[in-house]
Amino acid sequence: MKISELSPGTGKVEIEAEVVSIETPREINKMGRTLRVANAELKDDSGTISLVLWNDQIDKISSGMKVKIENGYVNEWQSKPQLTLGKFGKLTPL
Repeated sequence: MKISELSPGTGKVEIEAEVVSIETPREINKMGRTLRVANAELKDDSGTISLVLWNDQIDKISSGMKVKIENGYVNEWQSKPQLTLGKFGKLTPL
């Protein structure tokens, strides 16, 4: 699968891409728990997409690294598609 093929509603995403950049993590409160969240920009030879990272996922990757996403899905945030792992997705540094 290529980034250019991804659109909101796409599920079971399996993709390999390079991490271009990662935002500084921010903390949010969700249902009484403090969580860390950050967006990373991924690219392949077809385009770029934002990847949402939560908690420990943030510490697994760094700019310039290649990653493999398994069982991700695409939703929309502020009129832009974004890739999310959800409960069942897997992020593997390559």
